Amino acid sequence: MVIVICSLWYTNILVRQIASDERKKVEIWAAAIQKKASLVKYTEEFFEKIKVEERKRVNLWAEATTKLINAGNNEDLTFYLDIISSNTNIPVVLTDEKFNITSALNVEFNSDSVKVLNGALKKEFSEYEPIVQNYGTGKSILFYKDSRLFSELRNVLDDIIKSFIAEVVINSASAPVIITDSTKSKIIFSGNIDTTKINQPEFVQHTIKSMQSQNKPIELKFVNYGNGKSYIYYQDSYLLTQLRYYPYVQFVIIGLFLIIAYFLFSSARKAEQNQVWLGMAKETAHQLGTPLSSLIAWMEFLKTKGVDDQTVNDIRKDVKRLENITDRFSKIGSPPKLQKENIIKVIYSSIEYLKSRTSKSVEYNINLPETEEVLVPLNAQLFEWVIENLCKNSIDSMSGNGTIDIHISDEITMVYIDITDTGKGIPKSKYKTIFNPGYTSKQRGWGLGLTLAERIIENYHSGHLFVKQSVLNKGTTFRIVLKK
Repeated sequence: MVIVICSLWYTNILVRQIASDERKKVEIWAAAIQKKASLVKYTEEFFEKIKVEERKRVNLWAEATTKLINAGNNEDLTFYLDIISSNTNIPVVLTDEKFNITSALNVEFNSDSVKVLNGALKKEFSEYEPIVQNYGTGKSILFYKDSRLFSELRNVLDDIIKSFIAEVVINSASAPVIITDSTKSKIIFSGNIDTTKINQPEFVQHTIKSMQSQNKPIELKFVNYGNGKSYIYYQDSYLLTQLRYYPYVQFVIIGLFLIIAYFLFSSARKAEQNQVWLGMAKETAHQLGTPLSSLIAWMEFLKTKGVDDQTVNDIRKDVKRLENITDRFSKIGSPPKLQKENIIKVIYSSIEYLKSRTSKSVEYNINLPETEEVLVPLNAQLFEWVIENLCKNSIDSMSGNGTIDIHISDEITMVYIDITDTGKGIPKSKYKTIFNPGYTSKQRGWGLGLTLAERIIENYHSGHLFVKQSVLNKGTTFRIVLKK
Protein backbone atom coordinates (compact mmCIF):
# COMPACT_ATOMS: atom_id res chain seq x y z
CA MET A 1 0.00 0.00 0.00
CA VAL A 2 2.90 2.37 0.75
CA ILE A 3 4.43 1.61 -2.68
CA VAL A 4 1.06 2.16 -4.40
CA ILE A 5 0.41 5.44 -2.58
CA CYS A 6 3.93 6.76 -3.27
CA SER A 7 3.71 5.74 -6.95
CA LEU A 8 0.34 7.48 -7.37
CA TRP A 9 1.56 10.59 -5.55
CA TYR A 10 4.73 10.90 -7.63
CA THR A 11 2.97 10.08 -10.92
CA ASN A 12 0.31 12.69 -10.21
CA ILE A 13 3.05 15.26 -9.60
CA LEU A 14 4.62 14.38 -12.96
CA VAL A 15 1.24 14.50 -14.71
CA ARG A 16 0.45 17.92 -13.25
CA GLN A 17 3.87 19.28 -14.23
CA ILE A 18 3.66 17.93 -17.79
CA ALA A 19 0.04 19.11 -18.10
CA SER A 20 1.08 22.57 -16.92
CA ASP A 21 4.00 22.68 -19.38
CA GLU A 22 1.79 21.41 -22.18
CA ARG A 23 -0.86 24.00 -21.34
CA LYS A 24 1.73 26.77 -21.47
CA LYS A 25 3.01 25.51 -24.83
CA VAL A 26 -0.52 25.34 -26.22
CA GLU A 27 -1.26 28.85 -24.95
CA ILE A 28 1.96 30.19 -26.48
CA TRP A 29 1.19 28.31 -29.69
CA ALA A 30 -2.38 29.63 -29.70
CA ALA A 31 -1.19 33.20 -29.12
CA ALA A 32 1.28 32.87 -31.99
CA ILE A 33 -1.46 31.47 -34.20
CA GLN A 34 -3.75 34.36 -33.32
CA LYS A 35 -1.03 36.89 -34.16
CA LYS A 36 -0.30 35.16 -37.43
CA ALA A 37 -4.01 35.05 -38.14
CA SER A 38 -4.16 38.80 -37.50
CA LEU A 39 -1.32 39.24 -39.98
CA VAL A 40 -3.18 37.16 -42.56
CA LYS A 41 -6.34 39.16 -41.88
CA TYR A 42 -4.41 42.42 -42.35
CA THR A 43 -3.08 41.08 -45.67
CA GLU A 44 -6.64 40.22 -46.70
CA GLU A 45 -7.81 43.74 -45.84
CA PHE A 46 -4.89 45.16 -47.77
CA PHE A 47 -5.92 43.16 -50.82
CA GLU A 48 -9.47 44.41 -50.45
CA LYS A 49 -8.15 47.97 -50.59
CA ILE A 50 -6.15 47.10 -53.72
CA LYS A 51 -9.32 45.69 -55.26
CA VAL A 52 -11.20 48.92 -54.54
CA GLU A 53 -8.38 50.98 -55.99
CA GLU A 54 -8.37 48.86 -59.14
CA ARG A 55 -12.12 49.47 -59.50
CA LYS A 56 -11.49 53.20 -59.24
CA ARG A 57 -8.76 52.98 -61.86
CA VAL A 58 -11.04 51.07 -64.22
CA ASN A 59 -13.78 53.67 -63.72
CA LEU A 60 -11.27 56.43 -64.42
CA TRP A 61 -10.04 54.56 -67.48
CA ALA A 62 -13.63 54.15 -68.71
CA GLU A 63 -14.38 57.87 -68.23
CA ALA A 64 -11.18 58.82 -70.03
CA THR A 65 -12.11 56.54 -72.93
CA THR A 66 -15.60 58.09 -73.13
CA LYS A 67 -14.13 61.59 -73.02
CA LEU A 68 -11.73 60.65 -75.78
CA ILE A 69 -14.59 59.37 -77.96
CA ASN A 70 -16.80 62.41 -77.34
CA ALA A 71 -14.00 65.03 -77.51
CA GLY A 72 -14.20 67.95 -79.97
CA ASN A 73 -11.65 68.76 -82.66
CA ASN A 74 -9.94 71.55 -80.73
CA GLU A 75 -9.92 69.86 -77.30
CA ASP A 76 -6.60 68.90 -75.70
CA LEU A 77 -6.65 65.05 -75.27
CA THR A 78 -3.17 64.60 -73.79
CA PHE A 79 -4.51 64.07 -70.25
CA TYR A 80 -6.98 61.38 -71.30
CA LEU A 81 -4.43 59.62 -73.45
CA ASP A 82 -2.03 59.53 -70.48
CA ILE A 83 -4.73 57.93 -68.30
CA ILE A 84 -5.54 55.28 -70.91
CA SER A 85 -1.88 54.48 -71.63
CA SER A 86 -1.04 54.23 -67.92
CA ASN A 87 -3.09 51.01 -67.59
CA THR A 88 -0.52 48.30 -68.13
CA ASN A 89 -1.90 45.64 -65.72
CA ILE A 90 -5.70 45.58 -65.60
CA PRO A 91 -7.23 43.45 -68.41
CA VAL A 92 -10.16 45.42 -69.93
CA VAL A 93 -12.53 44.73 -72.84
CA LEU A 94 -14.70 47.45 -74.36
CA THR A 95 -17.84 46.34 -76.25
CA ASP A 96 -20.93 47.91 -77.76
CA GLU A 97 -24.50 47.11 -76.74
CA LYS A 98 -24.38 43.77 -78.62
CA PHE A 99 -21.09 42.78 -76.93
CA ASN A 100 -19.09 43.28 -80.09
CA ILE A 101 -15.52 43.97 -79.01
CA THR A 102 -14.42 47.48 -79.99
CA SER A 103 -11.10 47.40 -78.13
CA ALA A 104 -9.15 45.33 -75.60
CA LEU A 105 -6.14 45.98 -73.42
CA ASN A 106 -3.84 43.70 -71.38
CA VAL A 107 -5.81 40.62 -72.42
CA GLU A 108 -4.45 37.16 -73.15
CA PHE A 109 -6.63 36.45 -76.19
CA ASN A 110 -6.10 37.86 -79.71
CA SER A 111 -8.52 40.79 -80.06
CA ASP A 112 -8.15 40.74 -83.86
CA SER A 113 -9.57 37.22 -84.16
CA VAL A 114 -12.11 37.38 -81.30
CA LYS A 115 -14.83 39.86 -82.28
CA VAL A 116 -17.63 39.09 -79.79
CA LEU A 117 -17.48 38.74 -75.97
CA ASN A 118 -19.55 35.66 -75.14
CA GLY A 119 -19.39 32.19 -73.57
CA ALA A 120 -16.53 31.36 -71.24
CA LEU A 121 -14.69 34.53 -72.16
CA LYS A 122 -17.63 36.69 -71.07
CA LYS A 123 -17.95 34.70 -67.86
CA GLU A 124 -14.25 35.26 -67.19
CA PHE A 125 -14.71 39.05 -67.47
CA SER A 126 -17.98 39.12 -65.53
CA GLU A 127 -16.51 38.56 -62.06
CA TYR A 128 -17.10 42.27 -61.43
CA GLU A 129 -20.08 44.30 -62.59
CA PRO A 130 -19.27 45.92 -65.98
CA ILE A 131 -19.16 49.73 -66.36
CA VAL A 132 -21.68 51.18 -68.83
CA GLN A 133 -20.80 54.53 -70.53
CA ASN A 134 -23.21 56.49 -72.73
CA TYR A 135 -21.95 58.50 -75.67
CA GLY A 136 -23.90 60.13 -78.48
CA THR A 137 -26.76 57.90 -79.50
CA GLY A 138 -25.20 54.72 -78.19
CA LYS A 139 -23.38 53.25 -75.20
CA SER A 140 -20.28 51.22 -74.50
CA ILE A 141 -19.81 48.45 -71.92
CA LEU A 142 -16.47 48.06 -70.18
CA PHE A 143 -15.63 44.57 -68.80
CA TYR A 144 -12.57 43.99 -66.63
CA LYS A 145 -11.04 41.47 -64.24
CA ASP A 146 -8.28 41.43 -61.63
CA SER A 147 -4.91 42.61 -62.81
CA ARG A 148 -2.15 40.11 -63.37
CA LEU A 149 -0.27 41.50 -60.37
CA PHE A 150 -3.37 41.30 -58.16
CA SER A 151 -4.12 37.72 -59.32
CA GLU A 152 -0.57 36.65 -58.59
CA LEU A 153 -0.69 38.26 -55.15
CA ARG A 154 -4.12 36.68 -54.58
CA ASN A 155 -2.69 33.22 -55.32
CA VAL A 156 0.23 33.93 -53.03
CA LEU A 157 -2.20 34.93 -50.28
CA ASP A 158 -4.26 31.76 -50.74
CA ASP A 159 -1.08 29.72 -50.47
CA ILE A 160 -0.14 31.66 -47.33
CA ILE A 161 -3.53 30.93 -45.74
CA LYS A 162 -3.37 27.24 -46.65
CA SER A 163 0.21 26.93 -45.46
CA PHE A 164 -0.73 28.85 -42.33
CA ILE A 165 -3.53 26.40 -41.49
CA ALA A 166 -1.30 23.42 -42.34
CA GLU A 167 1.38 24.97 -40.15
CA VAL A 168 -1.16 25.24 -37.35
CA VAL A 169 -1.69 21.48 -37.58
CA ILE A 170 2.02 20.69 -37.82
CA ASN A 171 2.94 23.01 -34.96
CA SER A 172 0.32 21.41 -32.74
CA ALA A 173 2.99 18.82 -31.89
CA SER A 174 1.38 15.81 -30.25
CA ALA A 175 -1.88 17.55 -29.33
CA PRO A 176 -4.90 16.43 -31.42
CA VAL A 177 -6.23 19.42 -33.41
CA ILE A 178 -9.31 20.02 -35.55
CA ILE A 179 -9.88 23.21 -37.60
CA THR A 180 -13.49 23.80 -38.67
CA ASP A 181 -15.30 26.41 -40.73
CA SER A 182 -17.69 28.98 -39.25
CA THR A 183 -20.51 26.40 -38.96
CA LYS A 184 -18.29 24.19 -36.74
CA SER A 185 -19.39 21.18 -38.78
CA LYS A 186 -17.10 21.11 -41.81
CA ILE A 187 -13.49 20.12 -41.10
CA ILE A 188 -10.87 22.14 -42.98
CA PHE A 189 -7.80 20.46 -41.51
CA SER A 190 -7.02 18.00 -38.71
CA GLY A 191 -3.90 16.76 -36.98
CA ASN A 192 -3.13 13.75 -34.77
CA ILE A 193 -6.65 12.42 -35.40
CA ASP A 194 -7.50 8.90 -36.64
CA THR A 195 -7.75 9.38 -40.42
CA THR A 196 -10.08 6.38 -40.77
CA LYS A 197 -12.70 8.06 -38.57
CA ILE A 198 -12.28 11.72 -39.51
CA ASN A 199 -15.03 11.40 -42.15
CA GLN A 200 -17.57 9.97 -39.69
CA PRO A 201 -19.92 12.81 -38.55
CA GLU A 202 -20.72 11.17 -35.18
CA PHE A 203 -17.03 10.69 -34.35
CA VAL A 204 -16.22 14.28 -35.38
CA GLN A 205 -19.06 15.77 -33.30
CA HIS A 206 -18.10 13.66 -30.28
CA THR A 207 -14.41 14.62 -30.64
CA ILE A 208 -15.21 18.33 -31.04
CA LYS A 209 -17.50 18.21 -28.00
CA SER A 210 -14.77 16.49 -25.97
CA MET A 211 -12.17 19.05 -27.09
CA GLN A 212 -14.49 21.94 -26.31
CA SER A 213 -15.05 20.62 -22.78
CA GLN A 214 -11.27 20.62 -22.21
CA ASN A 215 -10.21 23.85 -23.90
CA LYS A 216 -12.00 26.87 -25.29
CA PRO A 217 -11.69 26.89 -29.11
CA ILE A 218 -9.56 29.57 -30.77
CA GLU A 219 -11.46 31.73 -33.25
CA LEU A 220 -9.67 32.76 -36.44
CA LYS A 221 -11.04 35.42 -38.79
CA PHE A 222 -10.33 35.55 -42.54
CA VAL A 223 -11.89 37.88 -45.08
CA ASN A 224 -12.45 35.49 -47.98
CA TYR A 225 -11.58 32.07 -46.62
CA GLY A 226 -13.76 29.51 -44.83
CA ASN A 227 -16.83 31.77 -44.80
CA GLY A 228 -14.82 34.44 -43.03
CA LYS A 229 -14.24 32.54 -39.80
CA SER A 230 -12.55 29.34 -38.57
CA TYR A 231 -12.20 27.56 -35.21
CA ILE A 232 -9.28 25.62 -33.76
CA TYR A 233 -10.20 22.81 -31.33
CA TYR A 234 -7.50 20.96 -29.40
CA GLN A 235 -7.18 18.64 -26.41
CA ASP A 236 -4.54 17.03 -24.19
CA SER A 237 -1.88 15.08 -26.03
CA TYR A 238 -2.00 11.30 -26.27
CA LEU A 239 1.27 11.13 -24.33
CA LEU A 240 -0.20 13.05 -21.40
CA THR A 241 -3.34 10.88 -21.42
CA GLN A 242 -1.20 7.75 -21.42
CA LEU A 243 0.88 9.03 -18.53
CA ARG A 244 -2.24 9.88 -16.55
CA TYR A 245 -3.58 6.31 -16.78
CA TYR A 246 -0.22 4.55 -16.79
CA PRO A 247 0.03 4.01 -12.99
CA TYR A 248 -3.41 2.38 -12.89
CA VAL A 249 -2.46 0.00 -15.71
CA GLN A 250 0.80 -0.66 -13.88
CA PHE A 251 -1.05 -1.45 -10.64
CA VAL A 252 -3.42 -3.80 -12.48
CA ILE A 253 -0.41 -5.67 -13.90
CA ILE A 254 1.24 -5.75 -10.46
CA GLY A 255 -2.05 -6.94 -8.97
CA LEU A 256 -2.31 -9.75 -11.51
CA PHE A 257 1.29 -10.69 -10.79
CA LEU A 258 0.58 -10.79 -7.03
CA ILE A 259 -2.57 -12.88 -7.58
CA ILE A 260 -0.67 -15.37 -9.74
CA ALA A 261 2.19 -15.41 -7.21
CA TYR A 262 -0.31 -16.01 -4.41
CA PHE A 263 -1.92 -18.92 -6.25
CA LEU A 264 1.49 -20.40 -7.04
CA PHE A 265 2.55 -20.04 -3.42
CA SER A 266 -0.79 -21.47 -2.25
CA SER A 267 -0.40 -24.43 -4.62
CA ALA A 268 3.14 -25.03 -3.37
CA ARG A 269 1.96 -24.82 0.23
CA LYS A 270 -0.90 -27.25 -0.45
CA ALA A 271 1.51 -29.61 -2.18
CA GLU A 272 3.76 -29.43 0.86
CA GLN A 273 0.77 -30.05 3.15
CA ASN A 274 -0.22 -33.01 1.03
CA GLN A 275 3.23 -34.47 1.51
CA VAL A 276 2.90 -33.96 5.26
CA TRP A 277 -0.56 -35.61 5.23
CA LEU A 278 0.78 -38.50 3.21
CA GLY A 279 3.77 -39.01 5.47
CA MET A 280 1.71 -38.69 8.63
CA ALA A 281 -0.99 -41.09 7.40
CA LYS A 282 1.45 -43.75 6.26
CA GLU A 283 3.52 -43.45 9.45
CA THR A 284 0.35 -43.75 11.57
CA ALA A 285 -0.76 -46.85 9.66
CA HIS A 286 2.73 -48.31 10.04
CA GLN A 287 2.88 -47.58 13.80
CA LEU A 288 -0.58 -49.10 14.37
CA GLY A 289 0.30 -52.26 12.45
CA THR A 290 2.75 -53.68 15.03
CA PRO A 291 0.52 -53.42 18.17
CA LEU A 292 -2.45 -54.72 16.16
CA SER A 293 -0.58 -57.89 15.26
CA SER A 294 0.34 -58.26 18.92
CA LEU A 295 -3.29 -57.74 20.04
CA ILE A 296 -4.51 -60.43 17.65
CA ALA A 297 -1.97 -62.84 19.15
CA TRP A 298 -3.03 -61.89 22.70
CA MET A 299 -6.66 -62.60 21.75
CA GLU A 300 -5.78 -66.14 20.77
CA PHE A 301 -3.81 -66.50 24.01
CA LEU A 302 -6.80 -65.34 26.08
CA LYS A 303 -9.00 -67.95 24.43
CA THR A 304 -6.59 -70.70 25.57
CA LYS A 305 -6.76 -69.33 29.12
CA GLY A 306 -10.51 -69.87 29.29
CA VAL A 307 -11.62 -66.21 29.10
CA ASP A 308 -15.36 -66.02 28.33
CA ASP A 309 -16.38 -65.61 24.66
CA GLN A 310 -18.24 -62.31 25.24
CA THR A 311 -15.08 -60.61 26.45
CA VAL A 312 -13.05 -62.02 23.57
CA ASN A 313 -15.72 -60.89 21.05
CA ASP A 314 -15.72 -57.35 22.47
CA ILE A 315 -11.94 -57.22 22.22
CA ARG A 316 -12.18 -58.61 18.66
CA LYS A 317 -14.61 -55.79 17.72
CA ASP A 318 -12.19 -53.14 19.01
CA VAL A 319 -9.29 -54.80 17.22
CA LYS A 320 -11.40 -54.87 14.05
CA ARG A 321 -12.08 -51.19 14.59
CA LEU A 322 -8.37 -50.47 14.94
CA GLU A 323 -7.72 -52.42 11.74
CA ASN A 324 -10.36 -50.31 10.04
CA ILE A 325 -8.71 -47.10 11.27
CA THR A 326 -5.31 -48.34 10.11
CA ASP A 327 -6.80 -49.11 6.70
CA ARG A 328 -8.28 -45.61 6.52
CA PHE A 329 -4.93 -43.98 7.22
CA SER A 330 -3.22 -46.18 4.64
CA LYS A 331 -5.73 -45.01 2.00
CA ILE A 332 -5.21 -41.30 2.74
CA GLY A 333 -1.94 -41.27 0.85
CA SER A 334 -3.30 -42.56 -2.48
CA PRO A 335 -6.57 -42.19 -4.42
CA PRO A 336 -8.99 -44.85 -3.14
CA LYS A 337 -11.13 -47.06 -5.38
CA LEU A 338 -14.77 -46.01 -5.50
CA GLN A 339 -17.52 -48.62 -5.79
CA LYS A 340 -21.30 -48.37 -6.05
CA GLU A 341 -22.49 -48.47 -2.44
CA ASN A 342 -25.87 -47.99 -0.77
CA ILE A 343 -25.15 -44.73 1.01
CA ILE A 344 -28.11 -45.18 3.39
CA LYS A 345 -26.71 -48.49 4.62
CA VAL A 346 -23.26 -46.93 5.08
CA ILE A 347 -24.72 -44.04 7.11
CA TYR A 348 -26.76 -46.42 9.31
CA SER A 349 -23.64 -48.52 9.91
CA SER A 350 -21.67 -45.44 11.01
CA ILE A 351 -24.45 -44.26 13.35
CA GLU A 352 -24.80 -47.73 14.91
CA TYR A 353 -21.10 -47.70 15.76
CA LEU A 354 -21.39 -44.22 17.29
CA LYS A 355 -24.48 -45.04 19.37
CA SER A 356 -22.62 -47.65 21.41
CA ARG A 357 -19.70 -45.31 22.05
CA THR A 358 -21.38 -41.96 22.73
CA SER A 359 -23.62 -40.57 25.45
CA LYS A 360 -27.13 -41.95 25.72
CA SER A 361 -28.33 -38.33 25.88
CA VAL A 362 -27.57 -37.93 22.16
CA GLU A 363 -30.52 -38.77 19.88
CA TYR A 364 -29.92 -39.76 16.24
CA ASN A 365 -32.63 -39.33 13.54
CA ILE A 366 -32.33 -40.41 9.87
CA ASN A 367 -35.14 -39.34 7.53
CA LEU A 368 -34.97 -42.45 5.27
CA PRO A 369 -35.41 -46.05 6.46
CA GLU A 370 -32.50 -48.48 6.25
CA THR A 371 -34.38 -50.53 3.65
CA GLU A 372 -34.17 -47.70 1.08
CA GLU A 373 -31.40 -47.87 -1.53
CA VAL A 374 -29.45 -44.92 -2.97
CA LEU A 375 -26.38 -46.02 -4.93
CA VAL A 376 -23.41 -43.67 -4.98
CA PRO A 377 -19.73 -44.23 -5.97
CA LEU A 378 -18.07 -44.44 -2.53
CA ASN A 379 -15.19 -45.71 -0.56
CA ALA A 380 -17.29 -46.95 2.33
CA GLN A 381 -14.54 -46.94 4.96
CA LEU A 382 -13.49 -43.34 4.24
CA PHE A 383 -17.06 -42.09 3.97
CA GLU A 384 -17.91 -43.68 7.35
CA TRP A 385 -14.95 -41.75 8.74
CA VAL A 386 -16.48 -38.50 7.41
CA ILE A 387 -19.86 -39.25 9.07
CA GLU A 388 -18.16 -40.15 12.34
CA ASN A 389 -16.02 -36.98 12.36
CA LEU A 390 -19.01 -34.72 11.61
CA CYS A 391 -21.15 -36.42 14.26
CA LYS A 392 -18.36 -36.31 16.86
CA ASN A 393 -17.92 -32.60 16.08
CA SER A 394 -21.67 -32.11 16.64
CA ILE A 395 -21.58 -34.10 19.91
CA ASP A 396 -18.74 -31.91 21.19
CA SER A 397 -20.73 -28.82 20.20
CA MET A 398 -23.79 -30.11 22.16
CA SER A 399 -21.62 -31.11 25.16
CA GLY A 400 -22.93 -34.69 24.83
CA ASN A 401 -26.62 -33.79 25.09
CA GLY A 402 -28.86 -33.05 22.08
CA THR A 403 -30.20 -34.26 18.77
CA ILE A 404 -28.45 -35.08 15.49
CA ASP A 405 -30.73 -35.18 12.42
CA ILE A 406 -29.46 -36.70 9.17
CA HIS A 407 -31.51 -35.76 6.13
CA ILE A 408 -30.78 -37.53 2.83
CA SER A 409 -32.13 -36.00 -0.43
CA ASP A 410 -32.00 -38.28 -3.47
CA GLU A 411 -32.00 -36.14 -6.64
CA ILE A 412 -31.57 -37.14 -10.30
CA THR A 413 -27.80 -36.70 -10.50
CA MET A 414 -26.82 -35.68 -6.95
CA VAL A 415 -27.26 -36.80 -3.36
CA TYR A 416 -27.46 -34.25 -0.55
CA ILE A 417 -26.76 -35.28 3.08
CA ASP A 418 -27.55 -32.64 5.71
CA ILE A 419 -26.28 -33.30 9.25
CA THR A 420 -27.95 -30.96 11.73
CA ASP A 421 -27.18 -30.67 15.45
CA THR A 422 -28.60 -28.63 18.33
CA GLY A 423 -25.23 -27.35 19.51
CA LYS A 424 -23.80 -23.90 20.19
CA GLY A 425 -23.45 -22.97 16.49
CA ILE A 426 -20.64 -21.46 14.43
CA PRO A 427 -20.08 -17.73 13.70
CA LYS A 428 -20.52 -16.94 10.01
CA SER A 429 -16.93 -15.66 9.84
CA LYS A 430 -15.70 -19.15 10.79
CA TYR A 431 -17.64 -21.12 8.12
CA LYS A 432 -14.46 -21.75 6.11
CA THR A 433 -11.90 -21.42 8.89
CA ILE A 434 -13.13 -24.54 10.71
CA PHE A 435 -11.86 -26.70 7.83
CA ASN A 436 -8.30 -25.36 8.15
CA PRO A 437 -5.74 -27.79 9.62
CA GLY A 438 -5.13 -27.13 13.29
CA TYR A 439 -8.30 -25.12 13.89
CA THR A 440 -10.15 -26.32 17.00
CA SER A 441 -12.29 -24.91 19.80
CA LYS A 442 -11.27 -27.70 22.19
CA GLN A 443 -8.34 -27.45 24.58
CA ARG A 444 -6.96 -30.87 23.63
CA GLY A 445 -8.11 -31.05 20.02
CA TRP A 446 -5.75 -31.44 17.07
CA GLY A 447 -8.06 -29.68 14.62
CA LEU A 448 -7.80 -32.43 12.00
CA GLY A 449 -11.26 -34.06 12.01
CA LEU A 450 -13.08 -31.57 9.73
CA THR A 451 -9.96 -31.15 7.59
CA LEU A 452 -9.83 -34.90 6.95
CA ALA A 453 -13.58 -34.97 6.27
CA GLU A 454 -13.32 -32.16 3.71
CA ARG A 455 -10.32 -33.79 2.04
CA ILE A 456 -12.08 -37.17 1.75
CA ILE A 457 -15.26 -35.66 0.27
CA GLU A 458 -13.72 -33.11 -2.11
CA ASN A 459 -10.45 -34.74 -3.16
CA TYR A 460 -11.40 -38.42 -3.19
CA HIS A 461 -15.15 -38.31 -3.98
CA SER A 462 -15.23 -35.11 -6.12
CA GLY A 463 -17.97 -33.80 -3.86
CA HIS A 464 -18.45 -30.79 -1.64
CA LEU A 465 -18.58 -30.34 2.15
CA PHE A 466 -19.57 -27.01 3.69
CA VAL A 467 -21.54 -25.32 6.45
CA LYS A 468 -25.04 -24.90 5.03
CA GLN A 469 -26.29 -22.78 7.91
CA SER A 470 -25.63 -22.11 11.58
CA VAL A 471 -27.39 -20.15 14.29
CA LEU A 472 -25.53 -19.36 17.50
CA ASN A 473 -26.85 -21.32 20.48
CA LYS A 474 -29.35 -23.15 18.25
CA GLY A 475 -27.35 -25.45 16.02
CA THR A 476 -25.43 -26.08 12.81
CA THR A 477 -26.12 -27.89 9.54
CA PHE A 478 -23.28 -29.42 7.52
CA ARG A 479 -24.08 -30.40 3.93
CA ILE A 480 -22.36 -33.14 1.91
CA VAL A 481 -22.93 -33.10 -1.86
CA LEU A 482 -22.04 -36.22 -3.86
CA LYS A 483 -22.42 -37.08 -7.55
CA LYS A 484 -24.46 -40.21 -8.26
